[in-house]
Amino acid sequence: MSDFKVPLVARGRVIEDYQDVYADRSAEGRTFVTPSVDKYINEVVCESASELGDLYQISFNDIVAFLAELGTQLNLDKNPYWREAFEASCHSSNLSPSVLEAVYRTAPKMLQPDAVREVAEQRVGIDYLEGWVSTELNDGRTMQVRAIGSRALHIVAGNVPTVSVQTLLRSAITRSDTIVKAPSNDPLTMNAIARTMIDIDPKHPLTRHLTVAYWRGGDAGIEEKICQPRNLEKIIAWGGMASIRHIAKYVQPGLDLICMDPKTSITVIGREAFKDVETTQDVARRAASDMGTFEQEACSSARVIFIESGTDAAGLAKAKQFGELLFKSVQELPKRISAGPNKFDRNLKAEIEAISQQTQFYTVITDPARMEKTGAVIVSNLGEKVDFVQLLSGRVSNVIPIDDIEEALRYFNSSTQTVGLYPNSLISKLRDKAAIMGGQRLVSLGYMTGAGVLAAPHDGLEVERRMVRWAVSVESDPAMTPGGWMHDDQVAKVLEFSKQRGVTKRAS
Repeated sequence: MSDFKVPLVARGRVIEDYQDVYADRSAEGRTFVTPSVDKYINEVVCESASELGDLYQISFNDIVAFLAELGTQLNLDKNPYWREAFEASCHSSNLSPSVLEAVYRTAPKMLQPDAVREVAEQRVGIDYLEGWVSTELNDGRTMQVRAIGSRALHIVAGNVPTVSVQTLLRSAITRSDTIVKAPSNDPLTMNAIARTMIDIDPKHPLTRHLTVAYWRGGDAGIEEKICQPRNLEKIIAWGGMASIRHIAKYVQPGLDLICMDPKTSITVIGREAFKDVETTQDVARRAASDMGTFEQEACSSARVIFIESGTDAAGLAKAKQFGELLFKSVQELPKRISAGPNKFDRNLKAEIEAISQQTQFYTVITDPARMEKTGAVIVSNLGEKVDFVQLLSGRVSNVIPIDDIEEALRYFNSSTQTVGLYPNSLISKLRDKAAIMGGQRLVSLGYMTGAGVLAAPHDGLEVERRMVRWAVSVESDPAMTPGGWMHDDQVAKVLEFSKQRGVTKRAS
């Protein structure tokens, strides 16, 4: 017996032919049952790009209106699909129930008209999404460019449910045909969105071009049938090294891979934080928000914190004081922001317990009896990151004292997503160097997970621009481009003919 059901939602149809049983990665070992995707491959894939034509029979305003209605219908108190997704996530997600509730209540706001228009304009340009945009070239010809949607497979992450809403938004504004492979730790969120779209209008082009399915990641029997250029132009994949390497084997001419690989985020705090006690407390509260939001599950959550306190005895004392204020501030975060993870990494706990005895090298600030909920702050007395930095999660951060703010830059790389900075003046001071070193997003301290990133490039990528195909239309008149492929006598004849028609403009 399974604990819950996950239907296959294919192009406006809900398929409940349940056959395959999978685990949802919850601590209780819960399972769910779902239809066999292999049995319905022909309904999952869009075999011809010509089928996207109906997406171009509606206007951008129609898309905005449909998404607005969808956002209204994703109501946690009224929508049974959305409520079911939330309740399932309370078991399988590492986010606490109070944080999850806040996410499910607020994520639909991403579909409000102003938000949709802002994303579309900033990420692609509404004019390009709506029609052909003309540009006059130097030689007098006119070029028209349009962004055309693609057939895409999205392999989404399950760490935060907002990923599903973001995926739907991207697909809708780009007029793409979308297959979503749901993650095992969140198999119902995207499913709930698709079923709600069917309730609104099963024949709407956005509904008819969305498929949501679950299969075990790495199932070559299914993926080899889907990941073919005859079915797809794009694969947008979230995942770690192993999963990206696996999906990359399907890349070939005609099939593009957009990698949303895991990122880490860093906090950089200048000496101004130690101006007085009140300032230090305020900075600690800001850093706690960046560290604790989403239980530190998001890529934008702070994990390593550099503070320009100095590394002498006085500087280490400041670092330890800051660590204590940071730990206290994390415990005081509102429960809708952070209440402690559902599951705490056992390997991380073992590492923390081991270094707790190495007081010459580290100062560990935690509640040993409740570490799984409180998390910990590890102050590196010698100014080096802990060896297990890749394990930092569950509200555990590593505070590193430095003598000069630019020392932090040597830790930046292509995986550095968000950098929270204090004071704000550090943003303009460091952003060029930080960007060159790999930093992708610099924000004010306290806003690492809430600085309006939806309309900004994601992980150093303009994802929506990569999702579309750029079509070009150019009308040429030989009279306007002489000396090219035509012989001089031909040009002369064309020019004479053009004069008779009143065409006089030509290239210089």
